[in-house]
Amino acid sequence: MDSSEEEDDFPSIETITPQSKIDSTYQSHTEKGIRKLCCELLDLKDAVENLCGNMQTKYLAFMRMSDEVVEMEHELVELQKHISGQGILVQDLMTGVCREIEDWNAIDGNNVASQQDDELEDVLWSEADNPQVLFLDNVDILLAEHKVDEALEALMAEEKSSPELKGLTDTSSSEESTYKSAFLKRKSTLVEQLTEIVQHPSAKTVEMKKALASLIKLGKGPFAHQILLELYRSRLRKNIEVFLPSCSLCPKTFPGTLCKLVFSSISTATKESILIFGDDPVYTSRVVQWAEWEIESFVRLVKDNAPSPDTVSALDAASNYILASLAFCSMLEPQGLKLSKLLLVLLRPYIEEVLELNFRRARRLILDVTQPDESSELSTHLVSPLSAFVASSDIVLVDSGIRFMDIIEDILVQLTPPAVMHFGGSVLMRIAQLFDKYMGVLIKSLPGPSDDDNLTELKEVIPFRAETDAEQLALLGMAFTILDELLPHAVKMVWSLKKEGKESNDDIAASAATSSISGELKDWKRQLQHSFDKLKDHFCRQYVLSFIYSREGKTRLNAQIYFDGDGEDLIRSSEPLPSLPFQVLPWSILF
Repeated sequence: MDSSEEEDDFPSIETITPQSKIDSTYQSHTEKGIRKLCCELLDLKDAVENLCGNMQTKYLAFMRMSDEVVEMEHELVELQKHISGQGILVQDLMTGVCREIEDWNAIDGNNVASQQDDELEDVLWSEADNPQVLFLDNVDILLAEHKVDEALEALMAEEKSSPELKGLTDTSSSEESTYKSAFLKRKSTLVEQLTEIVQHPSAKTVEMKKALASLIKLGKGPFAHQILLELYRSRLRKNIEVFLPSCSLCPKTFPGTLCKLVFSSISTATKESILIFGDDPVYTSRVVQWAEWEIESFVRLVKDNAPSPDTVSALDAASNYILASLAFCSMLEPQGLKLSKLLLVLLRPYIEEVLELNFRRARRLILDVTQPDESSELSTHLVSPLSAFVASSDIVLVDSGIRFMDIIEDILVQLTPPAVMHFGGSVLMRIAQLFDKYMGVLIKSLPGPSDDDNLTELKEVIPFRAETDAEQLALLGMAFTILDELLPHAVKMVWSLKKEGKESNDDIAASAATSSISGELKDWKRQLQHSFDKLKDHFCRQYVLSFIYSREGKTRLNAQIYFDGDGEDLIRSSEPLPSLPFQVLPWSILF
């Protein structure tokens, strides 16, 4: 009883699934899934590797095909060139045949059509082995292949050997044979090819000379010479176009560099002309004419690209133009090119304009002495001669004299010996005019004969007034110092360079230059003295009148003053003396 009840309460152990069975069952399914998944992944990996391999193989095949396409394109281009050459040859042959037919028709125009066809066939069959036809075919092939040297030799040899080509000219007439016309056509084709060689931008000098010599052999000498000059002109233009943007950056070196470009091109073209074409006067005259045209273009470039004419830098640039260009002209004279006179004639208007505007600027600076330029330092070598007048006169007066000499020296220092040699007279004339204007300023600073005479002048702004005797004497002395010492010294320093520049020439030219210099300086000093005499006369006149007349206009000089005196002045033994200003002034100033 007890045992059965226990069995009912506790079920049998066989109905419970063991853990080991569970593990074996489910673990086997998991491993199978993982293994299956790994196999699939391996298959996928193999497929990816196969795909990458196929892509690389196809890419390499594509690259090979691309290279083959490029090579095929090159082959097609070469084939097109060959076809075009053959087409030109065929076209020339067809043109020759048509010309033969036309000539034949012109000669036998009265024959019937059937007879013309028969004779044409006979001509074609008979000329198949004609040496002239074979020669023309050979020349056509050489021209199509651009073998200019061989074509030239063949044409020259045929022209010498063939009796039909004697006295051949480039202008064919209706009476000339068909062979002459064909020969001239080949000759003109060769001339065109040689011209292309000369005008090609990448053509070397040796190839150019060889092509020009071939043109001369073909009887095209003038044409070849024209091509040579045009070639050097185009090269010069390109060099100038490259150089011009830098002219504003280097104003001091611009004149020399531009002169070097122009004159070196002229020199090289002249040498090449003599080397290739010889000393033929026809070619020499053409070179001279071409050089003159280039000089005219050079002067236009100078005017268009130089600094503003009213600046000191423009005068400096113009002087350097004269110096550099005349130096290069002297270098070209041994080659038979004398261009200095033409150059000076073309440059003279420009130089005169620069001088005129510079002296106008100097005149404005000298006349505008109301506002002295405090930023500019006074020249130390001018302070010493004029320092004696500082104590007895207004400092503005001395500053005006120093400014006048500074402006003159700034102009003179820009002049080169060739500029002084050819334009020195114009410079001296303008300096004399400027000095005369300055004397006019000093005259206005002196008191006039009467207040009524000075009413018009008082309306003007006068920077300084010399009222006292000491101030007037200082003004007169400063003007005389500028006239007698400072101006001549400044000019002689520059004009001595002109003398030194002429010492290298022969004695006759040197003596002529010395006499010319002396004459220019004498005339210039005479003009300065005349301007200073106006200041001196004005001073003497106003001083004498102020001594004789009072400010009210009444005379102060009469016989009564001798009776009203102390008696000491009437002693006969005493020597009468002039007044103080006339005692101080040297006789060289007054008379």
